[in-house]
Amino acid sequence: MKGKKWLVFLGLLFGTTMAWTQGVRKPVWAGSFYDSDKKTLSARIEDYLKMVQNLPSLPAEPLALISPHAGYVYSGQTAAYAYRLVRGKPYETVIVIGPSHQYGFEGCSIYLKGGFETPLGVAQVDEDLAARIAQLSGFSYVAEAYDKEHSVEVQIPFIQETLPHAKIVPIIMGFQTRRTITALAAALAEVLPLKKVLIVASTDLSHFLSKSQANALDAKTIALVQNLGTEKIINKMAGGENIMCGGGPVASTLLAIKKRGKPRLEVLHYADSSEATQDDSQVVGYLAAAVILDSSPSQPAEFSLSPEEKSELLRQARQAVFLYVGENKIVEHETRDSNLLEEKGAFVTLKKNGQLRGCIGFIEPLFPLHEAVTRAAIYAAVRDYRFPPVSKEELNDLEFEISVLTPPKKIDDPSLVRVGKHGLVISQGDKKGLLLPQVPVENHWSRETFLEQACIKAGLPPDAWKKGAEIFIFEAIVFQ
Repeated sequence: MKGKKWLVFLGLLFGTTMAWTQGVRKPVWAGSFYDSDKKTLSARIEDYLKMVQNLPSLPAEPLALISPHAGYVYSGQTAAYAYRLVRGKPYETVIVIGPSHQYGFEGCSIYLKGGFETPLGVAQVDEDLAARIAQLSGFSYVAEAYDKEHSVEVQIPFIQETLPHAKIVPIIMGFQTRRTITALAAALAEVLPLKKVLIVASTDLSHFLSKSQANALDAKTIALVQNLGTEKIINKMAGGENIMCGGGPVASTLLAIKKRGKPRLEVLHYADSSEATQDDSQVVGYLAAAVILDSSPSQPAEFSLSPEEKSELLRQARQAVFLYVGENKIVEHETRDSNLLEEKGAFVTLKKNGQLRGCIGFIEPLFPLHEAVTRAAIYAAVRDYRFPPVSKEELNDLEFEISVLTPPKKIDDPSLVRVGKHGLVISQGDKKGLLLPQVPVENHWSRETFLEQACIKAGLPPDAWKKGAEIFIFEAIVFQ
């Protein structure tokens, strides 16, 4: 593995960030992409907003927008459809994610401190939220990413005009790899419940095709986005297909919202640059869309793994630990298996001579299953602070067990806990303890002992489950 990719992945695993002071970023594209005079700029945006027609009536406020980022004369009217929908809503912070057009780098650059200045004033950065996203994702501030980039900057005047009291978190995505997309999505999913947040995914669609070619291709891309085809979007971006420049920001946004429920995407407007240039030979496509949570009931199919998929995950876990402990390297796994690409909580348990040697994982479905297993396996080997890190000499003696979890479900009645079926999470304040379903079976515990031991695991008194601690149950596919 290349050294740069290894360092980036270590940052993702261990959450290393560098909080550099940025101050107020001066406008770079005022006078070219948009007006440099305050009154003219405000009047132009207001004209675009007034021309918006036939917006859908949505059952919930948007969690995210998709908005184009070309010069306003080309895409400003399309962007207005997105921002008109949220105008005056009580959003506290707008997270703006744009692709890097000018500077190539790994990961994302998060603007951590200060603000973005436009002719309309300074939009202040939500420094607390920016720091939290950086901590969760492992990404930090890359100064060069902001030097000439327009994808975030051109969104700011629309935000200032329609959501004047909102703060911002600018994020520029470098190389749009699966690892970067999923790491940012996991961080966004964690911060979305913290306050009233709106995400803006900044992207244009196809570039420099004939009008007929562009409109046909853009229709397929819009259908893909409407169907929440994040996996196909990621693959198309990796293949360099001419579908949209901000596919990574769009995929991260959809993946983050998927972690909160079932997203529903509403197309608000589509146009291309020929409407401004009167040139059909080479056009750029523009999309405005909104993402909400779909409240309609659905019954997802029960998740299962084939014997071959279980063997593959065990092989990946073993390979990850052997390579990290033996050579201090991070393994990269690629797969097209839809089950292994589905986001799931997972734990990896290591045993030596039948005795526990390490066990760590993820309760929530933050990563694709194959990636969650790789991360959990390495964590279990070197980051379970109950044990010293696994040594090279121990590798051949290790036994691997994987538990793939269903999402935890809160219960109010402890009698619903079933030994042998349910795992437990006990939570109170900032203390939380988890025990996998196989633990009470292996130790011959009763339900009450199971509850008490989960409390102890959380650092709580054994009877905390009777005195206000929250009880969550989950199920697991366990194999070794």
